[in-house]
Formats: sequence, structure tokens, C-alpha cells
Amino acid sequence: MKTILCTFLVCVMAVCFSGTAMAAGELIGYVTKSATNAGWIMINNGAKDAAKEEGVKLLTVGPSFQGDLASQLEVFENLMSQGVKAICIAPVDSAGIAPAVKAAMESGIYVIAIDTGITGADVTSFVATDNLAVAKIQGIEAAKLIKKGETIIYVTGNQAQSTGQERRDGFMAGFKAKRPKSEILIVPTEWNSTQAQEGVEALLNSHKNIKMIVNAWDGGTMGAKAALMNLGYGPGDVKLVGFDGATDAIVAMEEGWVYVDTAQMLYKMGYEGIKTAAAAVRGKTVKKRIDTGTFLVNPGTAAKYKALIGMD
Repeated sequence: MKTILCTFLVCVMAVCFSGTAMAAGELIGYVTKSATNAGWIMINNGAKDAAKEEGVKLLTVGPSFQGDLASQLEVFENLMSQGVKAICIAPVDSAGIAPAVKAAMESGIYVIAIDTGITGADVTSFVATDNLAVAKIQGIEAAKLIKKGETIIYVTGNQAQSTGQERRDGFMAGFKAKRPKSEILIVPTEWNSTQAQEGVEALLNSHKNIKMIVNAWDGGTMGAKAALMNLGYGPGDVKLVGFDGATDAIVAMEEGWVYVDTAQMLYKMGYEGIKTAAAAVRGKTVKKRIDTGTFLVNPGTAAKYKALIGMD
């Protein structure tokens, strides 16, 4: 069997605290996508805090590297064998994870999808923002930043995931309704910042008329910023539009790089995911779909957003 998590999250986190007795059997697995991405750090912190509040034992694992379905399947199946009563998972492949999710549900393990939906298997609950609706807002807001007919770059997320598909489709619908004559150059990625940076640099080198770069997630935003800096651009030379509300993107907004960011309530996503799992394990009725909301961040609302998420 191959080594699991050697470059990611080898830790199995037992979250317990004095003064509160953990109920027998309340063992919850949490399969995250990343331990280092700024946005996922916020989601993971929410999950950890919820586990502490609920007094459950949280086993946290993730794929060997971002987007690795094979290792995510392996750690998911390992959690099932460890006697967990529920598994919260952010799938790296919406359809690819489905057989394992189906097996878990059929064996009586509650499954809560966080951030990204699962295609081809029922789940106990899906906790996430409404990616399609929020991305449409992103498209509408982005359209306000350029003139008719100006060319832009769109950096995608992983198209094997419902999240990537919905953010692309929502953005295209919102943007094209307002700027139908603008050319959209695509940089495909699998939520990989290096792919974003390299793809953006290539397009900037071959097209001298780019006015804006829109990103399906803030790892892409930071990759695009790095590409611009490498090529000698300064803040505002090409407008950046983000999606997530990650802390590093908000700092980039304060520096003049990012003009608008459709923020997910990232901490809340992880927090509500674990809360929902704990409720299900305790026999409570939980909602099939929990929308964790959004916040439109721009220079005029950034201070309010920072206060809301506790950002210094």
C-alpha cells in the first residue's frame, strides 16, 4: 500500500477538551482538500472549532497532493474502517468519489459534502455557498470594471468538480450578459496556483491588450498576481477579480491589485459542516442543503469583511 499523506496531512487530529465528556462513538472523519491554501486554512479552522464545541473526536486527513483522487479514496475508505459515525468530505472529483460515498451511506455512515457537491451518490447534507449564483454576481461585477469589447482572462477551477463547473458557468452567464463582445481567454487549472501563474504569463506574453483577469478561486488570484509581477506590471495595470475572500487576496486588494472578490464564508463552511455531522450522529434532523452565504468585497466593504472574519 502506498504511503498516504506524506506531503499533506499525516496528522490524525483528536479534538477533545477538559470538562466535557465525549459521548461514546462520536468519532467524525474530515477529509479536506488542502492544509496550506489560505482559503482552506479558514475552512479547516472552522471545522476544528466546531468539533471542539461539539465535543467530538475529529480525524482529519487529506490527499497526498491537491487533486489526487486515488489517495482521497484511500483515506476515505480508511476512515470507514476506523469506526467513524460520519465523514465530512471536500471531494477532489465530484463523480470519482461517488462509489465510496455510496458505500459509506449504505453502511450507515453519515456523509456531509463540504464546499463541493458529489455527483452520483446521495449524501446526508451538502454545506457550501451557492457557487452558480455567486459566480454570476462575480461576472456582473467584473463586467463593470471594463469597457465594451475589451479582452479578459478567466482562470478556471477543476472542471471535474461541480464547484469548478458552476463557478465557470455562473461567471460566463453574468459577464456575457453585460459584455457580450468581450473576448474571454481561458487558463485551465485544477485549483493549482502554479498552473494559474504559468497560464496567465503565457497569455499576457501573447496578448498585449488584456484588461482584467478573473479567477475561479483565490489561489488563482494570487497566481495571476505573481504572473503580473514577474512581467513587470504594477497594481491596477491589469485588474484582478477574485473568488473566495481568502486573506491573502484581501491583502492584495489593499495593495491595489484586486478590485472585487466574491467571498465565500469560508470559516462558516467548515464550522457548519462539522456541526451538521455531529447533529446527524446524535439523531437530529439536518437540512439536505445548507447555503453558507457570500459577501461582496471591494475597497469600500473590505474593512467590514475583515472585521466579520476576524482578520487583523
